[in-house]
Amino acid sequence: MAKHIDEKDKEKFRPGARDAVDAQVDALFGGLTDEQLYGAEKLPEEGAMKKGRVVSLGDEEVFIDLGGKSQGVAALQQFENVPEIGEEFEFEIERYDGSEGLLILRRKGAAASDVSWETLEVGQIVEAAVTGVNKGGLELDVKGMRAFMPAGQVEIFHVPDLNQFINQKLTAEVTQVERAGRNIVLSRRNILERQREEQKKKLLEELAPEQIRRGTVRAIMDFGAFIDLGGVDGLLHVSELSFRRVRNAAEVVKVGDVLDVKVLKVDREAGKISLSLRQARGVDPWTTVGENYTAGTQLTGRVTKIETFGAFIEVEEGIEGLLPISEISHQRIKHPSDMLKVGDTIKLMVLSMDPVARRLSFSHRQALKEPEAAPAEANAPAPKKKKPQLRGGLDR
Repeated sequence: MAKHIDEKDKEKFRPGARDAVDAQVDALFGGLTDEQLYGAEKLPEEGAMKKGRVVSLGDEEVFIDLGGKSQGVAALQQFENVPEIGEEFEFEIERYDGSEGLLILRRKGAAASDVSWETLEVGQIVEAAVTGVNKGGLELDVKGMRAFMPAGQVEIFHVPDLNQFINQKLTAEVTQVERAGRNIVLSRRNILERQREEQKKKLLEELAPEQIRRGTVRAIMDFGAFIDLGGVDGLLHVSELSFRRVRNAAEVVKVGDVLDVKVLKVDREAGKISLSLRQARGVDPWTTVGENYTAGTQLTGRVTKIETFGAFIEVEEGIEGLLPISEISHQRIKHPSDMLKVGDTIKLMVLSMDPVARRLSFSHRQALKEPEAAPAEANAPAPKKKKPQLRGGLDR
């Protein structure tokens, strides 16, 4: 039975009616792209930089969520360490793989996989194997092409012995290409400085007073030590090294030491951080000094410094007091060095203690026995008289 067609439907199939409908559709949707028409997101352009989050790991690839409906994949070898789920990185869009529906990504700072004399260019990141060392720096191999890295471009800080890099693979930036002379110059320092700057920004946002952070002693000065907290240096002032008196930071720490330090102050605008080692190590010993150092207490201490007016004595870590010159000996002395030298351990008696002012005074002479008094002249035995010797004649 034929389907009934009303008069309104007949109008649609009259000659020329279909063309009119197409014209109306073109007028409404002709200016729209397929992505806009079907609601799909516009794909990022090749070479664009996008921040992405790690969502899963494969045997050789890392799957990245770029936000919205954009998904991407990057080779696992582009990461120095296996990334964690949720960790964020910046990626460069290399291309779109339509068969997989994924964007092919290259992590920012990762080495290019396909380089040759034709594709090599300044600013490109490459992986280079160190093959040797010469007077000026490192000799390297980049995909069969010889390259050179000046000694000053190997690290941020001076490296005294470059031989430690032989047979290592380094990620470096191309700084010079001379195709005619087959000359390539690389810099690893440029990459390290950019990484350090990114770490510094991130770390400055996270740092706050009272935090305990682990760092490495990078340099020692008379006024303190610089501690690398992992991208940013903090100053450990000489007064914050120990509870005891310290004249030079080298007395307490050395370059390369790994320390737990307390953050005292963070100046994000100036990029300055103040640190304390003594506050990270424990309780201030002066808070309990009143229990152990009452007047009359007998103890021993070590001479740490000698002045004209007396000597400073350390009785425990962070507790130091003054031994006045008048309390050193029962005899009058001109200078404390007449009887003492730095490093001596001596007996003491506490004379006074002020925990608020952080002052202790000692006596050495009162900790010793009183010297025996010299015998009085009145009690001294009379000298024996000598028998006179006669001159000539007989002794009667």
